[in-house]
Amino acid sequence: MSALGKSQVVGVIGAGTMGAGIAQVAAAAGHHVRLYDAVAGAAAKGREGVGAGLEQFIARGRMSRVEADALVGRIEVADTLEVLADAALVIEAIVEDLDVKRKLFAQVEAIVSPDAILATNTSSISVTAIARECRRPERVAGAHFFNPAPVMKLVEVVSGVATSNEIAQIVFDTVIAWGKVAVHAKSTPGFIVNRVARPYYAEALRLHEEQVADPATLDALMTEGGGFRMGPFELMDLIGNDVNYAVSLSVFNAYYQDPRFRPSIVQLELVNSGRLGRKSGRGFYDYSGNTAKAEAATEPLPEVTTLLEGLVIGKETVIDGVRIALTDGRTARDRAVAAGQPVILHDLTGPPGKRTRMGFAASGDLPASFVGRFVTTLKSHGMVTTRLPDWPGLVVMRTVAMLANEAFEACMQGVSSEAGVDKAMRYGVNYPKGPAEWAREIGLTHVLSVLDHLYEETRDPRYRASLALRMAANTT
Repeated sequence: MSALGKSQVVGVIGAGTMGAGIAQVAAAAGHHVRLYDAVAGAAAKGREGVGAGLEQFIARGRMSRVEADALVGRIEVADTLEVLADAALVIEAIVEDLDVKRKLFAQVEAIVSPDAILATNTSSISVTAIARECRRPERVAGAHFFNPAPVMKLVEVVSGVATSNEIAQIVFDTVIAWGKVAVHAKSTPGFIVNRVARPYYAEALRLHEEQVADPATLDALMTEGGGFRMGPFELMDLIGNDVNYAVSLSVFNAYYQDPRFRPSIVQLELVNSGRLGRKSGRGFYDYSGNTAKAEAATEPLPEVTTLLEGLVIGKETVIDGVRIALTDGRTARDRAVAAGQPVILHDLTGPPGKRTRMGFAASGDLPASFVGRFVTTLKSHGMVTTRLPDWPGLVVMRTVAMLANEAFEACMQGVSSEAGVDKAMRYGVNYPKGPAEWAREIGLTHVLSVLDHLYEETRDPRYRASLALRMAANTT
C-alpha cells in the first residue's frame, strides 16, 4: 500500500458539514489535520461541530472521552492558507463553482511542497477542468466523499486526464487506511454514483407521470419488494427536490441531452412551487403519513407451495389454467396472447423471507375470483400485494434493468470496472446489490429482454440497451 503515513499532515479547505466531516475522518485515522475556511470563525465552528457530534458516540459507549478529546485535538484551526504549507495532502470541500475551485488550487499550489497531493471533493465538476490551470495537474485528483463523511463508507477516487496513476493510487490507499471503501473512477459527468443512480429517480418519476401508481405505492414496492433502503420519492424529499433536480439537469446537459438522463417536469413543478421536501415541510409527501395499504382479498389458492416456488427468477407456474411469471417487459395481455391462457405477471422481488411486498399485473381475461385468491394466498405468507395497471416492465424490474443498463454503459466507457460500479452503488447509496451483479443474477438475457420490450412498447430512446449489456448477454 502507498497510503500516507499517520505522521503526515492533512489539510482540509472548507469547514462546512462536508469539510468538517472529512477532517474528522482524517483525524480519527491519526493524522494531524489543519482545517481552513475563508469565512472568519467557520473553521473553529466546524471543529466545535466535530466535538459536539462525538458526544453521541461517548453517550453510546462507542468512544471514550479521552479518545474524543484526542481526535478533536488533532484538528487545528488554520487562520490562513499558508498554514497548510507542510500538508502532504490537501482536500478541498468548498462551493461547487469551477472558477472558485481553480483559483483556490492555484493559491494552494503556490504554498504547498511540490510533492503534495491536491484533491477535490467535487461531486459534479470535471476534475480535469479543475486541474487545468495548475502547474502540475498530474497531482490533482478527486476524493469524493459522501455525506455525512464520517458515516458513509464510499469515496470515489477520480482521475482527470492529467492525474497520474501513482497519485490516484496514493489517494485510494489512503482513504482505505481511513476505513473507507474506495473505488477508482474516471472524470466524467456524475462520476459513478450520481450517473448510475439517475434511473432510480427517473423511472419512479416516469411511472408517476404515467399514473401507474402514486409515490407512496412506488416507494413501498421499491423498499418492501426490491429491498432498497429508501424509496425514490422519500429519498428525493430527503435530498431536496431542488438539489436532486439540479443534479439530474446537470447530468442531462453534460451528456448532451441524452434521453437516458431526461429530468422530470413533475419534479420541476414541485421545485417551482417551493415543495422541496423535508427541509420545506412538503415535497412529494406532506409527512402526515404515507403508509401504503394492502388490497382486499378473498379465499386463498390451494396450491400454496407451487405458487410460492413459482415466484422466483427463471421459473413459471400454471395454476387452474393461469400462467404466473416474472415480467420480461411485455404486458400481461401480450403474454396471454402468446401463451393462449390468462396470465399474472409479478414484479422482481427479493428472496423468500426478505420480500414483504410484490407488485403484479393481470391480463384482462383473468377471472376476478382468481386474483382475489392469488392476493390472499400471498398475504397468508406475509407478503402484501399491489395490483398495478398492465404496464410494461412493472416497477422494480423496470428500475433495476435501467440501473443495470447504465452500469454496463459506464463500464464500457471506462468510468470504472464492473466491480467498482457495483461497490460504489452498494456503499455510496446503499443499494441491496450492485446493479451489474443483480443483472447477472436475474440473467442478462432477461434484463435485455425487459429493456428491448420497453423500447418496442414506448419507442422512447431512453430504453435503448447498452451495447455492453447486449454483448455480455450474447456471450452468456
